[in-house]
Amino acid sequence: MSTEHRIDSQSLEQFVQAIWRHAGSTDREAALVAEHLVQANLAGHDSHGVGMIPSYMASLAEGQLQLNVHARVVRDAGAVLTIDGGQGFGQVVASEAMDLGIERARQLGLAAVALHNSHHIGRIGHWAEQCARAGFIAIHFVNVVGDPMVAPFGGSDRRFGTNPFCVIFPREGKKPLLLDFATSGIAYGKTRVAYNKGLSVAPGYLIDQQGQPTTEPGVMHEQPFGSLLPFGAHKGYALATLCEILGGALSGGRTTHNATLKTDSSAIFNCMTTIILNPEAFEAPEMQSEAEAFIDWVKASPPSDGKPIEVPGEWEEANREARLQRGIPIDDNTWRQICAAAKQVGMSENELDGYRARASQV
Repeated sequence: MSTEHRIDSQSLEQFVQAIWRHAGSTDREAALVAEHLVQANLAGHDSHGVGMIPSYMASLAEGQLQLNVHARVVRDAGAVLTIDGGQGFGQVVASEAMDLGIERARQLGLAAVALHNSHHIGRIGHWAEQCARAGFIAIHFVNVVGDPMVAPFGGSDRRFGTNPFCVIFPREGKKPLLLDFATSGIAYGKTRVAYNKGLSVAPGYLIDQQGQPTTEPGVMHEQPFGSLLPFGAHKGYALATLCEILGGALSGGRTTHNATLKTDSSAIFNCMTTIILNPEAFEAPEMQSEAEAFIDWVKASPPSDGKPIEVPGEWEEANREARLQRGIPIDDNTWRQICAAAKQVGMSENELDGYRARASQV
């Protein structure tokens, strides 16, 4: 029996839009959510793609995720905007927050956007790419409120979230340089993907409930829970700490501690502080040529494994090109969960069968 489905990105995006329209989202909200999730899959980050739908649906049923909510500016200090997400779809409120920040950076040369109280904002690179399309550099600090999954360096139990960090640099006529990663060794969603596929994860990323190393992703999905480990030992832990404070506290949101721990909830809430820089405001006429000279210099290094040297963002671009040609792979467990979510919100069997027919089994 097949354990994987493959579906073209356009059909998958239409399916996801239909699911959220049935759930009560406006056409625009459904489109933004679908675009973001499918783009994450295209970039190779299945952890932040359509596999999030069951979690979002559970959060909606619990009354946590709020549909059709928009970003609300709670303080405008010129170059600094503080925004309340109102527990709305992060795919909506983060998009609107970035639009506001981009416009302010266009006026002033730079802007800081502090977004709090947002439902899951997904793949942070998506928001960086939104800034880069406008020609701007962006730096993002993100925390995950009250949902500890990662042990501190030297610790043995979970104390904070996967706390992403992201930076983008636009290039003239080329794809941007994009750094986008969880400060845990791997994202929580990657353990979900491995768990659904019945696979182990590589050593060095997980500890069990007793603080012992393990490669079993089930420790993140079945009680008693284990923990993820930060990347790069003390360095990743230190960066995660700053993402927690700058993303959570500075944004006007919350950090993770006893008073904010979530109980019996499927919701994921993020805070994000973003710094947007307009390169035209700097006296740097050689910025692009200097950046390209460095990239050429790095890529000229003789490869140690016979593979070309990559710069940040090229891995995602290669995935995007391949998946646009061959379709997006979705494991059978995740596909079943998405179809169950579609039925949960009232999609008819006939409509659902139409989308099922577009997904080939491999």
